Amino acid sequence: MTRGHAWSFWILVLLLVTVYFFLHLALGLGVVVPDLLTIALLLAARRMRAPSAAALGLLLGLLRDSLSLVAFGADTVTLTLLGYLGSRSRDLFVGDSLLFVGVYLTAGKLLHDLVFYLMAGSALGGGIMRFVVQLPLVLYAAVAGLGALLVYRVAVRER
Repeated sequence: MTRGHAWSFWILVLLLVTVYFFLHLALGLGVVVPDLLTIALLLAARRMRAPSAAALGLLLGLLRDSLSLVAFGADTVTLTLLGYLGSRSRDLFVGDSLLFVGVYLTAGKLLHDLVFYLMAGSALGGGIMRFVVQLPLVLYAAVAGLGALLVYRVAVRER
């Protein structure tokens, strides 16, 4: 990514967060909406330092938890941890190919759901079955994130 495209990437992240809340709150689509909040955090974390990514995760987690009636705080902790780990993944894995980003988004969303249900599972009810039902939504969110990234790359003519 060149310096000239840095602002456009952050517009993409802001757009993902805005679209998530618009679809979830204004239109009331609920489960039909892919988890664009986690996807936005994972994409942003790859381009941020670890403390900044954790702070972004904290902010996004507080925004999402402000809507939660049952497991307040679980998503804040989960997204903070995910932001930190997403940023540190840059030290372990180099690359931005669509295949890598697809695996990264899938693994990140799966880790999010696993940590969230370990923390809030008893409050949500359903136990491990509730987590298993979420597995197709993990792929749904990753495909939505890849689609958004692909549109972004075409729009800014980035490889």
